Amino acid sequence: MKKLFTKFSVLIVLSLLLLNTAYAQNITVKGVVKDETGLPVPSASIMIKGTTNGTQTDGNGNYSISAPSSGTLVFTYLGYATQEIAINGKTTINVNFSATANDLQQVVVVGYGTQRKIDVTGSVATVKGEDISKQASTNAISALQGRVAGVNIVNNGAPGSSPTITIRGTGTIYGNTGVLYVVDGVWFDEVSFLNPSDIESLSILKDASSQSIYGIRAANGVVLITTKKGKNGDPVISYNGSVGYKKVTNQVEMANATEYATIINELSASNGAAALFADPASFGVGTNWYNQAFRNALQTNHQVSVNGGTEKSSYNFSLGYTDEDGIVKTQNWKRYTAKFSNDFQVLKPLKIGYTVSGTVINSKDINGGIFRQLYAAGPVVPVYYADGTYGDANDFSLGGGNNFNPQVTLDYFNQKSKNYRYTGNVFAELTIAKNFTFRTSAGGEFGQNEVRNYTPLYKATQGQQTTQSTLSINKSENRNWILENTLTYKNTFGDHNITVLAGTTAQRRKSYFINSSAVNVPYSSEGDLYLALGTAATRTVTDGGALSTSASYFGRVNYSFKDRYLLNATIRRDGASQFFGGGDLWGNFPAVGAGWVISNEDFMKDQKVFNYLKLKGSWGKVGNAGVPVNPTTLTISQGGGLVAFFNGVGYTGANVTSIVPSFLNWERTVGTDIGLEARLLDNRLTIETGFYNKKTEQAIFAIPILSSIGTASGTVIGNQADFRNRGFEFLATYADKAQNGFSYSVSANIGINNNEVSSVVTGQNPIYAGGAGIANGALATRTVQGDPIGSFFGYKVAGIFQTPAEVAASAQTGAKPGDFRYIDQNGDNIIDGKDRVVLGNPNPKYSYGVSTTLNYKNFDFSFDIQGVADVDVYNANIAYRFGNENYSKDFYDNRWHGAGTSTTYPSANVGSTANSAPNSFYVEDGSYIRLRNVQLGYALPSSFTNKLTVKRVRVFVDAQNAINFFGYKGFTPEIGGSPTNAGIDATVYPLSATYRFGLQVTF
Repeated sequence: MKKLFTKFSVLIVLSLLLLNTAYAQNITVKGVVKDETGLPVPSASIMIKGTTNGTQTDGNGNYSISAPSSGTLVFTYLGYATQEIAINGKTTINVNFSATANDLQQVVVVGYGTQRKIDVTGSVATVKGEDISKQASTNAISALQGRVAGVNIVNNGAPGSSPTITIRGTGTIYGNTGVLYVVDGVWFDEVSFLNPSDIESLSILKDASSQSIYGIRAANGVVLITTKKGKNGDPVISYNGSVGYKKVTNQVEMANATEYATIINELSASNGAAALFADPASFGVGTNWYNQAFRNALQTNHQVSVNGGTEKSSYNFSLGYTDEDGIVKTQNWKRYTAKFSNDFQVLKPLKIGYTVSGTVINSKDINGGIFRQLYAAGPVVPVYYADGTYGDANDFSLGGGNNFNPQVTLDYFNQKSKNYRYTGNVFAELTIAKNFTFRTSAGGEFGQNEVRNYTPLYKATQGQQTTQSTLSINKSENRNWILENTLTYKNTFGDHNITVLAGTTAQRRKSYFINSSAVNVPYSSEGDLYLALGTAATRTVTDGGALSTSASYFGRVNYSFKDRYLLNATIRRDGASQFFGGGDLWGNFPAVGAGWVISNEDFMKDQKVFNYLKLKGSWGKVGNAGVPVNPTTLTISQGGGLVAFFNGVGYTGANVTSIVPSFLNWERTVGTDIGLEARLLDNRLTIETGFYNKKTEQAIFAIPILSSIGTASGTVIGNQADFRNRGFEFLATYADKAQNGFSYSVSANIGINNNEVSSVVTGQNPIYAGGAGIANGALATRTVQGDPIGSFFGYKVAGIFQTPAEVAASAQTGAKPGDFRYIDQNGDNIIDGKDRVVLGNPNPKYSYGVSTTLNYKNFDFSFDIQGVADVDVYNANIAYRFGNENYSKDFYDNRWHGAGTSTTYPSANVGSTANSAPNSFYVEDGSYIRLRNVQLGYALPSSFTNKLTVKRVRVFVDAQNAINFFGYKGFTPEIGGSPTNAGIDATVYPLSATYRFGLQVTF
């Protein structure tokens, strides 16, 4: 026993000596990390190779770490090449990241993991979070506009609005047409709840090969967002704030009061009525309703974040506040955000972590029809009379569609919205043996939205008054969760590099809404508005909801040989409850990609042109489950107007709501992609180019059917057509730096896309749409085989009738002088629906952008140019008339008002049935080019910041949308809409420019 104790004591002493020796070999290594321009890189990661121990740089790029003197430090930062540097006893190691050929080893975020850039065979674009946060956009997706080839973004000027993003053209027209957003592993339909300053990186998966790993929802594209996480090191506190204002740009000039009275008299004469105004000149300039309603809108944004950690845990915490007024008086939008993430290295092979975030959005809304009123309101009507009462359009006998005072609408519209959004994700990652990693995660969201609208009892004008107050409260909830498990095998042996991924996913999405209203609710204060106070007999409540679930299995193999030959193969199998009971419940989505790094071949070693050259190609299939729940279930409706008789006795009858298919297949997108990547001129010039062919097979949508069948909807849903988007993308970046501290980077991209309906099951049976904002209930778009989706469709204008004799000799004998002369397309001497033709395409063919960054010592300057070309928009404002609405100044100056006065613009009678029919006059060129963003920044010298006991201080000024060039006669040609209603301007929210001053401080 004594011998055993002696041996045990010796072992303990030896172990302590060895342990002490190991710690004695640790030294403190310090240094600074800079980028290729010589600027410090904050939050860069420094890890001790072979361990999970590490730290991060502070705001000035400085770091300090305790490490073995014989160890190796690994320096990484998104967007730059990873560097491994042996310590060899050195106590100071400085690092300069560079965008050279080595950055081919950098990590790119892809579905369910990462890949080296050199291994990517699909089309994946990455944007850094710092580039996003430089934009004056409250939505991160808006900041992408013009920065990624093949990605078209249409912004809405309303505060807090979400932009419409289209990746490689429109490929669907039914159900969910939006892209899939994956934020830290959780799936979302939109990301307005995200603070752009919380984003670390953003990846856009553009081709079917890279998207297929998300099979069920990837048909419209995938955007992967990684938020900022904590890193080892002392706490780093950062503040990012700005204040500025938004101002309407390109405001449409309307006819003034004298001009308005003149043209209204012309309108009366054309309809055989007496002049409405005896002396138009007596009204002078009158009221400019746009100036009355618009303002310079204040915008403020503040964010504070704390980042840090130890060898065992790391954290990132942020708080954000945004307050944005609308350009319309009374409109306001506020967002409060909080985000916290924490990672723990519980054991050497086990890491766990979580990310939680909360968002509260409060807004004071405006009436959706206010822009229509501002366009149409008569300038002869004053805002207020001398006695303080509202100006009344009825006092001027305007009537028709001009029976309002927009100021009344602004003053009495009382609607407030509240939105609460809570999201979270928790994960555990276990390293098994040497090459296997198992990861399990659970995430979800809870969202609640409330819209409260109150109309009081009031009498402002004859046409704007109420006889009873009304209160409506609408609430909706979303409760979604997702569970994922993956097992990854990763190994390198010899010249072979392989990664194998296998996983499962389960999802559940549940929505619920309740709409309620009551009348005669008295008003005492904003906090005392309750439905119970209204008349009991008038209270109404309706509710509804939806539930969908899915299960998925997926796998992927990435293989490379000598970093020369690349292979990527993916398969995903999805089951979706939407198709249960009459649909193709399960869908399979395979993909394959291959790459050849030509520059690594032996025969390329002596050439001097290419520093890097890669040819890649891919094929893949993805799906779209964004359809209503149980679309194959037959539903009926009952009502008092439906009667069924049995044995002579009448009973309440029922009617089939819609005709449904007995079976429904998945809507699938099949894509082929061929690309080339090259670097030249000592890696200063980077070129990426590619061609794609994306075909949507068995697209789901509704087509009209005969009303005699007896359905309420008059349509039938089914797999009706195939769509195709074919295009070309090009990106070129040139970056260089000089010895005097000057560096620059210029990047330009262009995307070319051609959209077409390639086949329709029912032959040439078209889909007509585009009726919103079109006079007389006409439909302005048509989707049919051989044309683009949602093409503008109507009559081709040949000129303006000048005299009664011209009218009498034409096919439009019912027309008047000053009316449009339409082309008789089929030569039957009759102008009818058979003479309508395609008038334009709302799908842009070209989208492009230029981004430039200049750095000189402590100064930085950047600007972005963005635009689209070969696209059309439909100006529905001109003819959307029901009485004596106002006209634009352009129309007034160019109108027909007598023989020979105009051969292009019609008379004041533009709102008549004949003139307001969809025609080529209303279709205008929607091309534009704008200075999307320009920013000048200055970082205070460290000699000054050290006195302030802060690490970094940067001030900046910037402007967004400050300069715009377009020929469209509306506020902006940037007009969204659903696929079959896109590009129709029925009083779109005006474009605005934003000017800001900002401050960034790191403690």
